[in-house]
Order: sequence, then structure tokens, then C-alpha cells
Amino acid sequence: MPVYTETVMDHFRNPRNVGVIENPDGVGEEGNPVCGDMMTFYIKVDNDRISDVKFQTFGCGAAIAVSSMVSEMAKGKTLEEALKITPDTVAEQLGGLPKNKFHCSNLGAQALTKAIEDYESKKAAKGAAIKEAREVVGAKETSKTDEKPLRACCCPYCDAEVESKESPICKACGVTLKTCPGCKTAVEPQAKLCPKCGKALK
Repeated sequence: MPVYTETVMDHFRNPRNVGVIENPDGVGEEGNPVCGDMMTFYIKVDNDRISDVKFQTFGCGAAIAVSSMVSEMAKGKTLEEALKITPDTVAEQLGGLPKNKFHCSNLGAQALTKAIEDYESKKAAKGAAIKEAREVVGAKETSKTDEKPLRACCCPYCDAEVESKESPICKACGVTLKTCPGCKTAVEPQAKLCPKCGKALK
């Protein structure tokens, strides 16, 4: 029967940070199909620092103790510091583990690393989405500035500018037009309605 230290037994009997974080920033899961141990870590990150961490573990007493210790070691650490948590440092903090239970410390450190990697992946994807959205908005704004300003009055035949006055004559094509009294747009002489504002024409 494995001999556990008092620290291991304390974390087994009184595990810290057990539970699930709603809407976690990162989730990491690791398991050993041989022994049946499964660990899931949930983390919240603020300014690249782990502000909260919780875990769910299915396994032996050593697995529960390791999960509890890893959660304590990770809370409050920067992501860079948390990634430095290794199986050896976990076992050391627990005062040692029996050789046949040392794999549990591997699972704990690996589950935490996966949670951090999950956070980093989501962060990168979000950053890419924001960048793409900004580029789309920027392209729309650019297209707006590239648009030609609307001219007050244009010939409906040749699109040349004409003077906005009663019965204007297009200097480009020589057609005599009539002007809408409402919006002052030059329209075809036979038009009954202004194509721009819909006002009836004489």
C-alpha cells in the first residue's frame, strides 16, 4: 500500500478549488486510461494572470491531492509562471509521491498546461476576428471616401453637368432639358415625374 505524506493526505481530505468555473477562459483535460484517473482544469485569466482556477478529478487519493496542489500553485501566477509548474515541482510541494503514483503529478501539470493553451488559442482566434472586422470596416470607410461626390444636376442622356435653371441646355449633347422645381434635378423633357424626388412635372 502506498505511503502518503501528511501534505498529500491533507489535500486529499480537504481538496482546494474543487468545482467548475462558469464561462472559463481556458479548459484542459488529461487522463490516464491505464489507471482511470481523469483531471479537468478550468481557469480565469486577467491581464495574463490566472485569477481563478478550479478542477474536477476522478481518480485515486493521489490524483485528487495532485489536482488540489496544482490549483493552489497556479492561482495568482502569471501564465508564464504557471507553465513552469512541472510534475517534479508538484511532487516536491506534496512532500513526495510513491513511485507508482508519480504519474498523477504528470496528469495535473499537463491538464493545467492544456487549459493555458486553450486560453491562448481562444485569445489568438478572437484577436484574428477583431482584426478582420476592423479591416472590413476600414475597407468600407475607404470605399466611401473614394466615391465620387454627387453632382447637383446632370444630363440624363450623357451624364454631363448642366446648370440648374429653368429649361437648361446640356452643352455636351445639346438637348434642352427641364428642371424639377423640387430638387432642381435636370430631367428629360418628356418626363412626367422627377426620377429623383418623385415630384410631378409640368
